[in-house]
Amino acid sequence: MSEIRTEEEQIQAFKQWWKENGKSLILGVGLAVAIVVGWRGWQERQAIEAENASVLYQNMVDAVVAGIGPQQDQDQLATAKHLAGQLKDEYSDSSYAKFASLVLARVAVESKDYDNALAEIDWVLANQPTQEMKVIATMRKARLLAEKGDRDAALKLISALNAGNFKASVEELKGDLLLAKGDRGAARAAYEAAQAAAQQSGARPLLNIKLDDLAVEDK
Repeated sequence: MSEIRTEEEQIQAFKQWWKENGKSLILGVGLAVAIVVGWRGWQERQAIEAENASVLYQNMVDAVVAGIGPQQDQDQLATAKHLAGQLKDEYSDSSYAKFASLVLARVAVESKDYDNALAEIDWVLANQPTQEMKVIATMRKARLLAEKGDRDAALKLISALNAGNFKASVEELKGDLLLAKGDRGAARAAYEAAQAAAQQSGARPLLNIKLDDLAVEDK
């Protein structure tokens, strides 16, 4: 009899526990299932969007290559701009959209359309690029500003840049800008800083030539 009472007590205890906790348990399990299903759905959507963006980007690059050949094809360039615009509108968070803007900036530079080139680069900088892409885009913007005659703005831009692994390239560009302004001493210091940083990233023959030329001219 004691065993029966024990079983009955266990059943009653379970019923009481279920009454108090059953709904929350069901909700918890349901929520967990929803999270798993939602996560998998999100992953699938991300993969599909990445694939679509990749195809658009490749088509855009193909159009650019066809458009800037020996005989420029304006229709191909118009197609490239349309595809880049689609990437920026539909996949603005993707790296492909930002690369597309950088490609269009390069095309604009080839046509000496510096304002449009700057607009494309500014779009990249305004849309949360990775740190590496931010450095690359900022350097290109500095070169464009210098090309337009605003070397002071270009220097200010790259001087505030967290160069990271691109320190050698940033310092070399700084040296180019300073040399163009006629500040040979500061240019040499920037080139030397670039040379020191380049020891970790590999030889830069052109940088050595720049330093040698400064040394020869100063004698």
